[in-house]
Amino acid sequence: MADDNNASSAGQGQFHERIAEPARRAGEAMKASGEKMVEGGSTIGTKMIDQAEQNAREAFTAMREAANAKDISEVMKIQGEYLREQSSRSMAQAREIGELIMQFGRDAVAPLKGGSTE
Repeated sequence: MADDNNASSAGQGQFHERIAEPARRAGEAMKASGEKMVEGGSTIGTKMIDQAEQNAREAFTAMREAANAKDISEVMKIQGEYLREQSSRSMAQAREIGELIMQFGRDAVAPLKGGSTE
C-alpha cells in the first residue's frame, strides 16, 4: 500500500512537472503576448490619428495660402509645394507606422519565445 502511495505521489509530481507547469507558463506567455498586441494596436491607432491631424492642418494651411494668392501662377506654386511636402510627409508617416508595427510584432512574440515581457 505504501508503494502505491509513493507511486501515486511520484506520478502527480511528474504530471505537474511535465504537463501542468509548462501549460501554466504557456498560458502566461500567451496572456503577455496578447497584452503587448493590444498595447501596440492602441499606440498605432493613436499615431495614425496624430498623422491625420497633421495632414489636415497642412492641407488647410495650403488652402488658406491659395485663397490669398494674387494670381493663378501663385496658386499653382502653392499647390506644387503642398503636393511635394505631402508626398514626403506621407512616405515618412508610412515608414514610421511600418517601424511601429515591426517593433510591436517583435514585442508581442517575445513572451512566446521566452523573452522579456518588458
